[in-house]
Amino acid sequence: MNINIIGGSGFIGRNFMNLYKNFSSIVNLDKNEPTEALCEFRKVDVRDKGQLRNLMPVTEWVVLLAAEHRDDVSPVSLYYDVNVEGTSNVLDVMKEKGMNKIVFTSSVAVYGLNRSNPTENSDLNPFNHYGKSKEQAEQLLLKWYKEDETNRTLVIIRPTVVFGPGNRGNVYNLLKQIASGRFLMIGNGQNIKSMAYVGNIVSFIKHCIDSNLQGYHLFNYVDKPDLTTNQLIEISETAIGKKISSLKIPYSLGLTAGYLFDISSKIMKKKLEISSIRVRKFCATTQFSSIRVQDMNFVPPYTLKEGLNFTIKDILNEGGSIEDSNF
Repeated sequence: MNINIIGGSGFIGRNFMNLYKNFSSIVNLDKNEPTEALCEFRKVDVRDKGQLRNLMPVTEWVVLLAAEHRDDVSPVSLYYDVNVEGTSNVLDVMKEKGMNKIVFTSSVAVYGLNRSNPTENSDLNPFNHYGKSKEQAEQLLLKWYKEDETNRTLVIIRPTVVFGPGNRGNVYNLLKQIASGRFLMIGNGQNIKSMAYVGNIVSFIKHCIDSNLQGYHLFNYVDKPDLTTNQLIEISETAIGKKISSLKIPYSLGLTAGYLFDISSKIMKKKLEISSIRVRKFCATTQFSSIRVQDMNFVPPYTLKEGLNFTIKDILNEGGSIEDSNF
């Protein structure tokens, strides 16, 4: 299997390349050097169509992971430069070179906050620039697919928050705070969190490619069963061997504190761990349907609890690189 993985130096990309490194030809196109030499690397910025044209080889599949996804990207135009224009550039080069199969990692952020278990058929209502840019990228991909439905294959995967060893995202921040004893609950903890362990999401991407899917496919990716924030904390406490404070800060008070941290961040010109958007995400219900994944006869190699335990072990060992994800 020949694959171009665009954005392979990131968290999901590194784990994906590990699955194929012994029996596949993969080229990693990324603006950042990889931390491990898992496959051939070519330094490419998706915003530069000329670089893509010159350096992207002809392969059977393209896996497009590259994205601006942190909560605090500045200027916000970067979300659209990378996530929308970058996708457009990739599709243009694919058309020029006759490549017709792509897997695109979008995000459940396209649905917005506090939705009631949306399916792939639910209306989209993104609340931030990340989600809006991902929705626009999906529209470009659908247009590309409809130009030649007979010969093209489009697989769009909308993962929920992805976590695992080596990632420094919002799940890591939560688990780290619990481990350090600095965690304080905001809200009542009854909000439901759909989550995805990185080892499972990359296995599902591989499953789609190995199944040689044809046509158009859209999947939410979630590892079931969903957990409430209280259940997530209980699992974490057991794994770490620590109990957290029973004090719960009302949501309104926590959000106000988040806004104050926003102001402080701007004044100090420094990124802080707490922000209003992170408080909103933490207290929001982010539950999503994954029926279409189940219909694919895909069996995740890890349970959600196993993934959390692996991640907590990594935190206690202080391994991995600094990144962010979308809770």
